[in-house]
Amino acid sequence: MEQNSPTKQAQDDAQVQSQVVDVTATAPSDSKTPPEGTEGINLEAFNKKDIEPILKQSLVKKGLIKTEYLKNIEHAVTTYNINLIDYLISQNIVTKENIGQTIAEHFGCNYIDLEINQPSKEVIRTLPEDISIGYRVVVLDADDQNILVTTDNPKSPGLQEKLQQLFAGKHISLAYSLPEDLDQVLVYYRKPLETRFNKIIQEQAHVAPEIIDEIIKDAIILDVSDIHFEPQENVVVIRFRIDGILHEASQLPKQYYEKILNRLKVQSRMRIDEHGSSQDGAIRYIADEEPIDIRISIVPTIDGEKVALRLLAGNSRNLNFKNLGFNVVNLKTINHQIHRPFGMIVTTGPTGSGKTTTLYALLKQLNNPDINLTTIEDPVEYKIHGVNQIQVNAASNLTFTEGLRTIVRQDPDIILVGEIRDEETAKLAVNAALTGHLLFTTFHANDAATAIPRFIDMGVEPFLLASTLNAVIAQRLVRLIHPQCRMQYTVSIEDLKAHLPHAEVFFKEPQIKLYYGKGCEACNFTGFKGRSAIYEIITVTPNMKKLIMKNPSSEEIWEVARSEGVKSLFEDGLDKVKAGRTTLEELMRVAESKQ
Repeated sequence: MEQNSPTKQAQDDAQVQSQVVDVTATAPSDSKTPPEGTEGINLEAFNKKDIEPILKQSLVKKGLIKTEYLKNIEHAVTTYNINLIDYLISQNIVTKENIGQTIAEHFGCNYIDLEINQPSKEVIRTLPEDISIGYRVVVLDADDQNILVTTDNPKSPGLQEKLQQLFAGKHISLAYSLPEDLDQVLVYYRKPLETRFNKIIQEQAHVAPEIIDEIIKDAIILDVSDIHFEPQENVVVIRFRIDGILHEASQLPKQYYEKILNRLKVQSRMRIDEHGSSQDGAIRYIADEEPIDIRISIVPTIDGEKVALRLLAGNSRNLNFKNLGFNVVNLKTINHQIHRPFGMIVTTGPTGSGKTTTLYALLKQLNNPDINLTTIEDPVEYKIHGVNQIQVNAASNLTFTEGLRTIVRQDPDIILVGEIRDEETAKLAVNAALTGHLLFTTFHANDAATAIPRFIDMGVEPFLLASTLNAVIAQRLVRLIHPQCRMQYTVSIEDLKAHLPHAEVFFKEPQIKLYYGKGCEACNFTGFKGRSAIYEIITVTPNMKKLIMKNPSSEEIWEVARSEGVKSLFEDGLDKVKAGRTTLEELMRVAESKQ
C-alpha cells in the first residue's frame, strides 16, 4: 500500500540534517539580540524585494536564466509592477524549487520544501506560539539530542540565540523554506474560530469588526471561495466553500449578528434600514498588502438576512497556463489555438467550473507589451498587469454588447468577453473574430459539442460560425487527493462495475489500483487539497467546418470530434484517476461517461 504522508519526514531527516546550517555553536558576534520587550517578534521579516538583486545574479550564474533575457524580465517586472519572484514562477522561467534553493544558498543553508516535508502538529508545537509566529520559524523534527528547524529568514536578529536558549544542550540545525509554505504550517497555531469569537465577545471592544476580520483571515488562509452567514433560530452558522464543497466553519450567537450585518452593509454601501429585499455590494479587503475584492449578496430568509461573500483575488499571479490541468495533447492543441491570428475560442461549463480562470491563464500566456489586450467582464475577478480590463456597468449602459462595440474601435489585438448571454452579443463576438481579432469568451453549455448548436440557435449563421470558431473548451473542476495522506487500494473489475457501468471499457486489468486521501490535519481531514480542471476540447477542423455549415446536432458534432481523437471530460478525468491525482468518486460527481 502506497503512502505519502507526514511520517515520511522521519526517513528524510538524516539526509537533510547534514545539509542545513549548524547553529549550536556560539552565534556570530554581530548578531543582535532583540531589544527588551520585543522578544519573539521578527524585527527584520523576509522581504522578497531585498533578495531580488542577489537572486538574479545567482540564477544567471547557475544558468537558469540567460543573461540576454534578464533585461526583458526586468522590463516586464517594472512594466507590470510585480515582484521578480512571482513573475519568474508565473511565467515558468524557473520553478519554485529553483527559487527556494537559490535563496537558501544566499543564507548559507539548505532549502526544505514544506509542501513535501510537512511536520506533524505535535512536532510544530515544540516551539511556543509567540516564538514560532514572531520569528516565523517551525520545528521539523526533534529528538533527545537534535532539533531541526526551518524559517524564511535565517538571519533574523536574535533567532539563533533564542533557539539555543530554548533547546539548551541540543544540536540545532537551521534550514530555509519559502514564506508562502511557512504560512501554511503556521496555521496550526490558529485557535478554532469559535474560541476566538468567545474571546472577542468577552473583551467587548470591537466585536463586529474583529469577528469579521477573523473570518476573512481564516478564509484567505484556507483558500475559501465563498463565505456564508446563515441565520437560524438561535445561532448564525458560518460556512466556508473550499474546493467547491461547503464546510461548517463555526457558529455565532445570534445576538451579535445584527452588528456584523450592519457593518458589512455599511462597508459595501448598502442600506442598513432595508431588511425585506435582497441587496448586492462589494468591499475591498487588504491582507498582507494584497487587495482582496469581496462581492457581497444579502437576501432575507425567515430566520433573518443571509449573507454570501465571494472572495476574488486582487491579482492573477498564481494563474499558470501549464498548471491548469491540460494533458500533453490538450496542452499542445490549446497552445496552437491561442497563437492563431484571429478567431474565437469559447470555454463552456456550469457556474463555478473554472471557465474564467482558464481564460485568464491563457491571456497571461499571450500578454506582452507589443499587443493591445482588452476585456469586458462582469465582474473583473482578477487584475492582470498590462491588460485593459473593463467592468460591466448596467447603470451607465455599459453592457457586454455596448462594451464589445466600443472595444472593437479601440484597436485591440485580443479581446475577452466575460460571457455571451444573448443573441446580440453572440453576433458581435462572431463579427469581431471575423474582422481580424482573437476573441475569448465563456458560454453556458453542458459539453463542447452542445455549444455549437446553441450558437446557431441564438441566431448566428452557420457559415459565419464555421469561419470564426477556432475551438470549444468544455471543463469541470475535480478535487485533488492531498499528496501527504494519499493511500492506494485495489479493486476488482467486477466490484467496480457496481459503481461504473462499462468499467471494462476503461480498465483492462482484472485488479485495478486506485487512490484516495485518508485525511489529515493539513487537509482538514477531507483527503483533498486543491483542484484541477478536466477538459474536453473540440477544434474546428476542415471536417468540422463542413459539418457546422449543415446546422448539425450535438450528437453529430461529437461523432466527428470522436473520430478525430477528442477525449471526453470523463476520459480526461479518468487519466487523473489512474495517475492517483483524484478519486473515481470525485470524477463521477462532476462528469458522466458517454459510453
